[in-house]
Amino acid sequence: MLRLLFLQIFVLNLAVGVPSSREFSRDDFPPDFVFGSGTSAYQQTKMGGLLVFGIHLLMPEDVQLMVDIGLDAYRFSISWSRLIPNGRGPINPKGLQYYNNLINELVSHGIQPHVTLHNYDLPQALEDKYGGWVSQKIVRDFIEYAEVCFREFGDRVSFWTTINEPNAFVYRVYDLGFLPPQRCSPPYGHCSRGNSSSEPYIAAHNTLLAHASVARLYQKKYQDKQHGLIGLSINMPGFVPLTDTKEDAIATQRAYAFNYGWFLNPLVFGDYPNIMKQNMGARMLVFTDHESKLVKGSFDFIGVIHYISMYVKDISNGLKMVYRDIFMDVEIELIVIQDCSSAFEFPIMPWCLQAVLEYIEQGFGNPPIYIYENGLCLFLTHSLLSSCSFIIYFSVFLPFLSLAFSFGSGLLEETNLSWDVLLGQRMQRNSTLDDIARVKYMHGYIGGVLDALRHESNTRGYFTWAFLDIFELIGGYGYSYGINYVDLDDPDLKRYPKLSAKWYSNFLKGRSINLDGVIELEKNL
Repeated sequence: MLRLLFLQIFVLNLAVGVPSSREFSRDDFPPDFVFGSGTSAYQQTKMGGLLVFGIHLLMPEDVQLMVDIGLDAYRFSISWSRLIPNGRGPINPKGLQYYNNLINELVSHGIQPHVTLHNYDLPQALEDKYGGWVSQKIVRDFIEYAEVCFREFGDRVSFWTTINEPNAFVYRVYDLGFLPPQRCSPPYGHCSRGNSSSEPYIAAHNTLLAHASVARLYQKKYQDKQHGLIGLSINMPGFVPLTDTKEDAIATQRAYAFNYGWFLNPLVFGDYPNIMKQNMGARMLVFTDHESKLVKGSFDFIGVIHYISMYVKDISNGLKMVYRDIFMDVEIELIVIQDCSSAFEFPIMPWCLQAVLEYIEQGFGNPPIYIYENGLCLFLTHSLLSSCSFIIYFSVFLPFLSLAFSFGSGLLEETNLSWDVLLGQRMQRNSTLDDIARVKYMHGYIGGVLDALRHESNTRGYFTWAFLDIFELIGGYGYSYGINYVDLDDPDLKRYPKLSAKWYSNFLKGRSINLDGVIELEKNL
């Protein structure tokens, strides 16, 4: 039944042919619905006056900017290394003070802190000691780190995410190996160590056990006193069958099972999807009875990360390969859906986000959902995707363009592409502050969330990515997702609200929003 569920939802949305709500205001949302924005520690931090990876959050200036925009909440991650430099043992008092100051500043201004415990950054000491997430030893250390956070910050933090998008994380780190600690194996990546066929699944298994152990700790020891909630965030792109053939329809179901089901099935049902076990055979890890009970039900909400949607095409020879990675196991090709009006923007397809939310609603018991990341991404043309033989396997777990880093300079040499061409033009930092494309994107997707709510989705919050222009995992400083511009040439890193921040503020302060107004806004620029 679940295999056909997504297609039924998607066909219904296409048949209706109605775009997301054209006119709406914040008053159309439930009174307790949360609107926010966010950043992450890996991408935004400053230690000892040295800028590392990103842009230091200026307090209280940036918090005041949140207030001025009208945000209900701010989502950020804690750097494990900053709080406990060696991964275990002594706490760094300066790190503790920084996060206490940030949380206190947010709370004093009526802004909810939504905190993520792990977002790609792991103490190097643990990686060196036992290999990080490929070892089950990580579970005990993650529990101890989480308990420090609950004990020190839990009296003011009511929303905890254990691990951010582990499905994307394990693919980027342990299959293609283009993010630290860069573990992979040929032909899927070129790393000094790792195994692309087994380690993504091992790391995913350990993230589930670590999440569940921390969630149970919180629920047993802290939840009654602190009255907070704990969950896991999953990267959930939209998948659409390329054709109306049975083969592509079934391939789309496999895409959902290997992406959503990989984590949702254990959390809701206590085991991996049957199709994963069938395709992988002995390579698929097995939960013990104790582990299954531990993982099942170990969440109060699910975080959704959604940027783009892709066509799914069946390929039937993946399982014939002796040495397979995730994409060979799932047997699909992916084609990014184009926006015919622009070569450098993803199309605005809020009905695909609606389909994602309805899929969770109908297939997994309609749990509480917070859309923790949604923002404007770059777009690649179909011709570029078609020109690179391995590129068709890259996108299922990645909200951004990650394939360029998966094969390094070799891919660029083979295709005669430059980084600039491959990465496209994603709101260049020195371009105008009038980011009308982002305004249209936000209008469409917030309207799509409203439509999903009207169809009984249990979605409780929406967070735009990102609050500031920061160091992007894919693209560094050269590309921008922020609704607030940061002038890197200014020694004070001065902030300038973009048009999207002003539009968001108008919406959050009760102004009725419609598509005609967005179009008129564009004409006046």
